[in-house]
Order: sequence, then structure tokens, then C-alpha cells
Amino acid sequence: MLIMNDIAKVYRTDTVETHALRQFSLTVDEGEFVSVTGPSGSGKTTFLNIAGLLEEYSSGTYKLDGKDVSGLNDSERSRLRNEKIGFIFQEHHLLFDRTVFDNVALPLIIAGYRHQEIGRRVRAALDKLGLLSKERLYPITLSGGEQQRVGIARAVVNKPMLLLADEPTGNLDPELSREIMSLFSLFNDVGVSVIIASHDIPLIEELDYPVLSLDQGRLTHTAAGAA
Repeated sequence: MLIMNDIAKVYRTDTVETHALRQFSLTVDEGEFVSVTGPSGSGKTTFLNIAGLLEEYSSGTYKLDGKDVSGLNDSERSRLRNEKIGFIFQEHHLLFDRTVFDNVALPLIIAGYRHQEIGRRVRAALDKLGLLSKERLYPITLSGGEQQRVGIARAVVNKPMLLLADEPTGNLDPELSREIMSLFSLFNDVGVSVIIASHDIPLIEELDYPVLSLDQGRLTHTAAGAA
């Protein structure tokens, strides 16, 4: 489903080269759940941005759902991303001048769904995440955990095959963090591939999924999750 071989990412300025990823190779099968850990600057966010087609890589090969993404133009990358990928950020990136409903509907509007189908899908996603009663509220009135669930609803409303989450519990207390992680497990149970990057090693080790470790842009360790 996701196949990366010898991916490198180099950021260049006039005087400095920064190697964010080095010979990074990873295969994630359909329906798999993988966690990625590592210190700040280890390459976790760069990896997710490349996987999510938000950044291009410097060298190597990347296939998503059998398609080599290296030759895609910006429009093709955007279309593939919107069809196949849901992305959840630590900072929710919600539109605070739009209602919860409008925030979740945004990917469907971009994709050109009809009004009736948008309403059905948005309310189904909000109901799944316990937010249906808040569809007419504005995000600023919600708690941090509720805002994060709105972000998750927006990420899954188009029924992606791959869900990427970058430090999704970084601003939440331990109880809410476990609640958010359990939601990812529920989506994985219905066949969505999930990749989570987190520095919260004890939390992700509570999950019974593979854990990958990154250091200076290289995979350094792979382990099974907790039994």
C-alpha cells in the first residue's frame, strides 16, 4: 500500500545542507497500524509530510496504492492526497470563523461532492466522534480534546485508505491522549492504515502495534507493540 525505498530528503540553503531523511525504506501494508518515535529533529514530521504528499523527496522511490508519486504534478498530487489520505496535525488547523460542520465538510467540498452527500458524510463522521450535537458550534467554543476530534473527523470524512497523525496527542492530558489513540485503533479495525508519529513512547507502547524509531533521519529500531 505504501512503499518507500531509499528515500532521502535534503534541505539546502546557501551555506548549509540538512539531511532530514537518509536511506529511509519502509513498507506499510493495507490495514496496518505503525507508530514512529524519535527525538525532535529525527525526521518524523518530514517522513509524514512526504508520505502525505505535502513535501517532495530528494531521491529514492515512493509508491502509494501502487502509483509512483515521483512523476505527479501538483494537481495530481493534490487529487491523490484528497482521495487516499487523511492528515491529523498536533495544531488542529481549524477554521475558527467556520462551524464544526463546515470545517469537517471542507475536504468533500474541495472534492466536488454533492450537497446531500456532504451532509450525510459529515454527520456520520461527527456522530462517530461524539460531536454530532456540536455541528453548529464554532471551534473556539470547544475544548482542546473536542477540537482534536473535529480535526480527526475532517481527516476521515472522505474515507481515506491511509490516516497520518503527527503528534496528535501532544497538547492533551493523559486521559484524553488515550481516548484519541483508541479512536485511531477503531479506524484501523475497519481497514484504514494508520501511521502515527509521537514522542510519547509510553503511550504508543501501550498499543499492540509495531513501533519504529527514527534518529537523524534513519530508522534505527523496530519493535512489536505491547502484548
